[in-house]
Amino acid sequence: MPLNSADIFTGSFLAFLAGERLLELGVARRNAVQARAHGAIEHGRGLTRVIVAFHAAWFLAFLLEAGLEGRGPLLGPFPTAAIVAALQALRYWCVLTLGPYWNTGVLVVPGAAPVRRGPYRFLRHPNYVVVLIEIVLYPALFGCWMTALGFGSLNPLLLAGRIRIENRALRSAVGSRANTDSP
Repeated sequence: MPLNSADIFTGSFLAFLAGERLLELGVARRNAVQARAHGAIEHGRGLTRVIVAFHAAWFLAFLLEAGLEGRGPLLGPFPTAAIVAALQALRYWCVLTLGPYWNTGVLVVPGAAPVRRGPYRFLRHPNYVVVLIEIVLYPALFGCWMTALGFGSLNPLLLAGRIRIENRALRSAVGSRANTDSP
């Protein structure tokens, strides 16, 4: 069965998404090494592992639903790409603003001042807003409703737990301040 332009776009999008997430894991690993070298304390490692597994399962479900159902973008490639580009711009605004403090884990560096610039002027956890949107929107843009609804309904629960852990970790940093946010 020959590939059509919708199949090629869907495959290209999923390849982009996989590459982007793998790149983020590399950045997070590098930042974790630096944070630990500055005395960072990790909190909620178990939930971090669950969240990483959740994202891997989400991607696999998205890939399978798109592949098995032969889904293409519902809005066409240009509007879809524009939406994705806007969300990626917000994501990387967060990542670049946090710099070496951005990580997939909750790592608290004692004595570091909280970031209050960029999107952090407006929201405490702007990266999580992006993640909430992406988990639902990306599969929905391709008509992968089971992935969008199933993972979209679980993600707020995981993020609520993550935010509780982060807030508790920040409060427990006696006499110190920390920066932490993740994808």
